Amino acid sequence: MAGHVVRRLRRQQALSQAAMAEMLGISPSYLNLVERNQRPVSATLLVKLAETFDFDPRALTAAEPGGGRDAMRRRLADPMFADLEIDRNELEEWLAAAPGGAEAFARAFDRMGQGAATAAPSDDPVALVRREIGRWRNHFPDLDAAAEALADELRLGAGDLYGAISERLRVKHSIAIRVLPVDVLPDVLRRLDLHARQLQLSELLDPASRTFAAAFQLALIEARGEIDALVTGAAFGQIAADRLFRRHLASYFAAAVMMPYARFLRACEATGYDIELLQRRFGAGFEHVAHRLTTLQRVGARGLPFFMIRVDRAGQSSKRFAGASGAALVEAEGRCPLWQLHHAFDRPGHLAVQLVELEDGERWLTMARTVTPQGQRYGLVSAEFAVGIGVAAAHAGSLSAARGFDLAGAAMPIGLGCRQCVRADCPQRAAAPAGRALTINERERRVSALTFAGD
Repeated sequence: MAGHVVRRLRRQQALSQAAMAEMLGISPSYLNLVERNQRPVSATLLVKLAETFDFDPRALTAAEPGGGRDAMRRRLADPMFADLEIDRNELEEWLAAAPGGAEAFARAFDRMGQGAATAAPSDDPVALVRREIGRWRNHFPDLDAAAEALADELRLGAGDLYGAISERLRVKHSIAIRVLPVDVLPDVLRRLDLHARQLQLSELLDPASRTFAAAFQLALIEARGEIDALVTGAAFGQIAADRLFRRHLASYFAAAVMMPYARFLRACEATGYDIELLQRRFGAGFEHVAHRLTTLQRVGARGLPFFMIRVDRAGQSSKRFAGASGAALVEAEGRCPLWQLHHAFDRPGHLAVQLVELEDGERWLTMARTVTPQGQRYGLVSAEFAVGIGVAAAHAGSLSAARGFDLAGAAMPIGLGCRQCVRADCPQRAAAPAGRALTINERERRVSALTFAGD
């Protein structure tokens, strides 16, 4: 549903509905329904728009007022709006009827509202790249198709993927792979030495990480055209964001070579998305598989819409991919200590499965496990993260991890951080919700030490 984009395009062209409908070969009544979000923009109509008006199809998502329905829902989840009880239907009607007003609200909220103090600067390269990845829902079909074709070609040459990639780099690109001891590469895991025509890898890398590093280098060479087109289309206007996005796309291609789309999706469906089995079958790490699960959105062959997040012990996130899930758990700056993601560090390597429910009633089956990236250390300290993935409970029935769970039964009530959560009597509460005044009663002590107006 992108009626506001079509209406804006028509107005920019100074056309009436009847005139535009004639140019597109559709009826004015159908165009009217599209503009009012009562009909979706079909593939046929999208092609006609692109051919007739030089229209960029990515504008359908890029120009959604306020970033779209899910982004607007996250803003309206702020406690200051709790008493308004704006439901999904009312929100969709607002976006359809007054997209300009919705966009104005979003800009005002972002500048002056709850998130203003913690929001990243508008020119922050990480924020820019995350926004572009989100716009594509972390699915890049051209990269997937090229990686799948390459994987099939490599598979014909050798059963060992790492060996096949090494041979292709050597024969086709005159680049040899050399594994060096840690005292030679003390703080580097992968380095391309163009003078020596060597891809130098640290001995600290495990087999899965070596394969990924080799595939990453192959991506930079053989998928350069596809990657350049995506980076150019993003139009960041700054070198840091370009390079960060390029690195993400090369990593995406490398993972797609290790886990080719069709084969990986078939394996997911056959195993019930059993991550341990998928790791073994494709020779990948837990984090590789977790990230790949967020990308399965090929038209006609979609996987389940997973999200992924990676945090450290302090709760700081270093990777966030919502994919097609639209999960507020990923986008929110705050997180809840009752979520098992933060307990994963208590049992390293153990997969913690939990059914959670947000304040708006959304239920998610989540899985979390610690990872220790190979070779990433600072002095005597090795890096350690918790990687969490999740899928809406409504889609989770086929998961192997869901066995024994009553997906309609009791779930852990969590929020998006104390400043955005209005659940009363939470023993873990660290702050009152934004916009709610504290109420102090010396005559009683409730479960939560912080009580607030309206609880």
